[in-house]
Amino acid sequence: MDAPADTNLARVDEDRTGIQMMLKIVAGRLPALATWFLLSLVVLPGAQAQEFEEGTHYVRLAVPVQTLDDTKVEVVEVFSYACIHCKTFDPALEQWRAGQVDSVLFRRVPAVFNRTWATFAQAYYTAEVLEVAQAVHTPLFKAIHEQGVDLREPELIAILFETFGGVPKEEFDQVFNSFGVRSRVQQATARGRAYGISGVPTLIVDGLFRTDGQMAGSNAMMLQVVDHLVEQQAAARGIDIEAPAAPTAPVGLSVDSD
Repeated sequence: MDAPADTNLARVDEDRTGIQMMLKIVAGRLPALATWFLLSLVVLPGAQAQEFEEGTHYVRLAVPVQTLDDTKVEVVEVFSYACIHCKTFDPALEQWRAGQVDSVLFRRVPAVFNRTWATFAQAYYTAEVLEVAQAVHTPLFKAIHEQGVDLREPELIAILFETFGGVPKEEFDQVFNSFGVRSRVQQATARGRAYGISGVPTLIVDGLFRTDGQMAGSNAMMLQVVDHLVEQQAAARGIDIEAPAAPTAPVGLSVDSD
């Protein structure tokens, strides 16, 4: 049954009055709401900043390991092409790497736990010597984990190097089986022991600290731990890791060329 017209008008008046009262209340609280919003922008990020602790999120190496360049903070990824977690982690690591300044030195050391991993370490150092590391890095991961190629066979690695790096098979064979590459694999094995590696991917900062996905909480969190350690080491050693500002033209001069 429909309500009488007078009743409907009364309800409209009541609704209008209620809405007006709510608007007044909200308007009265706008300054407080605005203040809360600004505080959330300033205070909350600092309050929510992650704190990383030695012994929990990372550990100090029992014996420091010599870095390659004393003028830079070094970050080393210990990895293997045999490791699916290394493959999954690689895009995020590459993105992180691209954002680093020259005073942060990033490099990789292949882990060697068995003969298969030694073969993949040979492939890595062969790529370095031939200067095709960037060209074959991702294809090596994909061949093993996406295409199921058995890269324990050097002949198949040679095909991949030729396909993605333009390296002739004869040149690949010469470098792959060289004394220099085999020596690097042995050095990587020794360095892995010095780092105390038990799994990969693992990140080493400045030859002093080790972190991995389990300690950090996830592989993604590893990079946050590394950022913390890089900042810590840079401050302790007086190394500037701030990105340089973009150059600007002096006032009154134009940077446009004719």
